Amino acid sequence: MSANDHTTSHDEVHSGPIKTPGQLLLASAMFFILPIFIIIGLVYSVTLANKTAPGAADTEQAVAMRIQKVGTVEIRDANRPLKSGEEVYKAQCTACHAAGLAGAPKTGDSGAWAARIKTGYDALLTSALKGKGAMGAQGGGDYNDIAIGRAVVYLTNAAGGKFAIPAAPAAPAADATAPAAAAVAANTGEALYKQACIACHAQSVAGSPKFGDKAAWAPRIKTGIDAMTTSVIKGKGVMPPKGGSAASDADIRAAVEYMANAAK
Repeated sequence: MSANDHTTSHDEVHSGPIKTPGQLLLASAMFFILPIFIIIGLVYSVTLANKTAPGAADTEQAVAMRIQKVGTVEIRDANRPLKSGEEVYKAQCTACHAAGLAGAPKTGDSGAWAARIKTGYDALLTSALKGKGAMGAQGGGDYNDIAIGRAVVYLTNAAGGKFAIPAAPAAPAADATAPAAAAVAANTGEALYKQACIACHAQSVAGSPKFGDKAAWAPRIKTGIDAMTTSVIKGKGVMPPKGGSAASDADIRAAVEYMANAAK
């Protein structure tokens, strides 16, 4: 074997796969581009995995789950008729008191109830509302205080008690708050008049009807409070909207009523 053959064989052994400039350029491009495509593929995969099923995010149930509150407030007995003591007893007291379970005084057992009746209705009601021993608050039910009180009276009177049945609270009279409301409106109207209206109406400036002048106010009063209030809110003539004040519409109406009443 010649020396040239030995050299050729040695070069072939130590030479790499890249033999031409074109191969070098291609290898370099692959070295930089391939990782980019790999990263893009990973990002797309993660993004796709986090997406919900088509249409699921738009359903009412999904929206309700996202905006639901941490806690809820329950208003009980707001619109329910008040139950009798017997009805409340049968609904939530009979399970224990009918058989005297867990130390509960048995219904109709005068001996078991005697000492309790002596403590008085208020003490018994407090125990029923707050709970005592194995009995939970309100006996574990969902009735209001008056209904629970009626159940207490039903139980105690069945064992010899003489407590009066709690009555339903009386509804306030329809006109009970009317005088107070009228007084508040009058005070508000007077205060606003003195703050924003008196400058013109006290001396009939710029054609405004003078405060207390029946003749000047008569035709205006005939149009009605609503019409006069609208004129003040929108402004009329040289009077700017709301008389230049930042008062609410309700306060403006109170001021109009105050001035109109002063001219009747």
